[in-house]
Amino acid sequence: MTENEHEAKMAHPRMASGALFFDDQGRVLLLEPTYKDYREIPGGYVETGESPRQACVREVREELGISPAIGHLLAVDWAPHPAEGDKVLYVFDGGTLPRGLQERIRLETSEIRAYAYYSLDEVDTLTIPRLARRIRAAAAARQAGRVSYLEHGEEPTD
Repeated sequence: MTENEHEAKMAHPRMASGALFFDDQGRVLLLEPTYKDYREIPGGYVETGESPRQACVREVREELGISPAIGHLLAVDWAPHPAEGDKVLYVFDGGTLPRGLQERIRLETSEIRAYAYYSLDEVDTLTIPRLARRIRAAAAARQAGRVSYLEHGEEPTD
């Protein structure tokens, strides 16, 4: 096999990362993007030369206007999309946002219409199924103090 043939067979996934933030009642922060018809966690695509964690920090700062400490990795999800190809998505622990930091949130209004906190039980009705599964799995990993490997938002069973 030539180097070009080998390169053609290698995956070249898009990567994105985001953070789960919670309030003092254990509810998760979800954004209402202007360009989607469902809620999303803060985050976005990883840029060239940027680590997934660096992308998470940058996206949170851009979307929320704050720079909270971003904790450890909660989940990695292999989630290919029919229209976008292979994707690897990283979810980091944003922790519980202190009230003072919540009060400093300034949304990037060209991208984000609003934000609110929701119970994990509400997530299924607010976002797409694969993201809802990813959020619940990452929250469970946070609770258990571990990292979860996911495929399409679920831990493989085989």
